[in-house]
Amino acid sequence: MKTGYVALVGRPNSGKSTLLNKILGQKVSIISDKPQTTRISIQGIKTTEKGQIIFIDNPGIHKPLHQLNRRMMHFVYSALETADLVCLLIDATLKYGHGDQFVIETLEKISTPVFLLINKVDIIKKKKILLIIDRYKDLFSFKEIIPISALTGINVDVLENRIYDFLPDADKLYSDDEISIQSQRFLLSEIIREKLLNHVREELPFVTAVYIDRIEDIRPDLQQENKKKIDPSRIKTQKKYIKARILVEKDSHRRIVIGRQGSLIKTIGTEARKEIESIMGTKVYLDLQVKVEKKWRDSADVLKLIEGQ
Repeated sequence: MKTGYVALVGRPNSGKSTLLNKILGQKVSIISDKPQTTRISIQGIKTTEKGQIIFIDNPGIHKPLHQLNRRMMHFVYSALETADLVCLLIDATLKYGHGDQFVIETLEKISTPVFLLINKVDIIKKKKILLIIDRYKDLFSFKEIIPISALTGINVDVLENRIYDFLPDADKLYSDDEISIQSQRFLLSEIIREKLLNHVREELPFVTAVYIDRIEDIRPDLQQENKKKIDPSRIKTQKKYIKARILVEKDSHRRIVIGRQGSLIKTIGTEARKEIESIMGTKVYLDLQVKVEKKWRDSADVLKLIEGQ
């Protein structure tokens, strides 16, 4: 049996999270068109008859400006050091630039084998794919160059099969039914942040974070049930109460997130609640509060709180 770690890396918005979700067949990493959506390394587990692949979805590789960004890059470097194989995703619709060169320079510091995954080949012409291959094969010694579509799944099966050839012989690390090691609190906070990102622009995607304060059961009126002589322990939970904080850095940010007469926060809450209910399989009362936490991106305490949930 083959078992090992595969790090998904690349520039922001190259399709790493989309690929992870496609491979696993369900959502474990949120998706947004905003840069730096993924802020920590997220592990997804794919188990087959051949073995077990632990994929590590990482923040986009970039030059950090804040403590938050430095921690994001720390996750990337850690994944590069521990992975058995690295998959570099590039967006085939974008021109090669300084950011791509920075990624190549980062990979030159490791000895781990690297695949090049040319993403979004479903929307570009074959001639352009060949030009990209011709450019990249001279930049780095890639073990494989595979054109894929993380969205539609083109060549994703080819990628999976080739990955096993580069993994060590080892027993499984997780049970067959495990998909991700992230906590439920983390997943719920990310769903809320995803809905928020869908509705904000400019600097707001970079200065917002979500923390789950509380998850509790809301039980029926036990006093009323007792009148019917029903054992309270047999009463099923009817709803979950989830309290979450949306952190921003300025009062002006808070006003934008709340929206006119609370319209935007209501929209975010409704969208998040529906997805959370589908995951948890129960009704949810989602209590969202927007709090100003000045310079939270440079606060080690706040960052540890968010990352550790």
